[in-house]
Amino acid sequence: MTQPPQGAAANAAAFARDIKLSHSIFALPFALAAAWIISRGQTVPAADWAAIVVAMVGARSSAMGINRIADRHIDKANPRTVGRELAAGRLSLAWAWALTLGSGALFCAAAGALSPLALGLSPLVLLFLWGYSFTKRFTALCHLYLGLALGLSPICVWIALTGGVAAPALLLSGVIASWVAGFDMLYALQDRDYDRGVGLHSVPAAIGEKATLVVSGLLHLLTVGLLAALPAVVPLGGAYWLGVVAIGGLLGWEHAIVRPGDLSRMNAAFFTANSWVSVIFLGAVLLAA
Repeated sequence: MTQPPQGAAANAAAFARDIKLSHSIFALPFALAAAWIISRGQTVPAADWAAIVVAMVGARSSAMGINRIADRHIDKANPRTVGRELAAGRLSLAWAWALTLGSGALFCAAAGALSPLALGLSPLVLLFLWGYSFTKRFTALCHLYLGLALGLSPICVWIALTGGVAAPALLLSGVIASWVAGFDMLYALQDRDYDRGVGLHSVPAAIGEKATLVVSGLLHLLTVGLLAALPAVVPLGGAYWLGVVAIGGLLGWEHAIVRPGDLSRMNAAFFTANSWVSVIFLGAVLLAA
């Protein structure tokens, strides 16, 4: 096994690589979109915008840290994941725990900067996020759990800034939940045979490749439908509809390049298409306001 780095900076860099810190882009724009919609009816101070970003990054980093810690032995045995930093020994377990818990504390502190209610709820949110890492040990619905976990972001923003929940937050949560669950099912196709062999649960392991592609496609149709429903509760102009069309096109392309028996373009489908979905959504909401 590779000797783990000794310095804090080296371990922090390894941790950032292991949790794919850049993938914070998936849910962050939806949280910012929720704050932007709220800001049309009340002032959202600059400090709150910064706290939302810090909270989102902290929460995701902590949840992904728990995932890597919980799965480190699984990752060592899976040819696809054996090169991950913790599994390969390039990140020490002690530092993984320290950075995971530190990220969780950062999330709670940022939540506290938004409101006392957000601070009080933050440990419960964190526990829910951590729970995802254990779901594939007993249920194929792990993808839906992940979608719901990321889908909490607009609801949390709404509660933190307004003290309650409204229809736009629930719709945005549904958009994220269906979108994330759909693309996570696609990504899990790569581990279908491994999961079956070691007794882990996933939709691909349970129903096979072709059926998974169908279920994922239906979830992404729901995503577009929920996006189309948002203007019913939030006044949004023509630019928003262009964004919905673009997102629908991206999701369609994602499904067009992942075919039964051919997962060679999975990285393009997962990373390229999905990173653009959230960015386009935020841009559409900003331009349509």
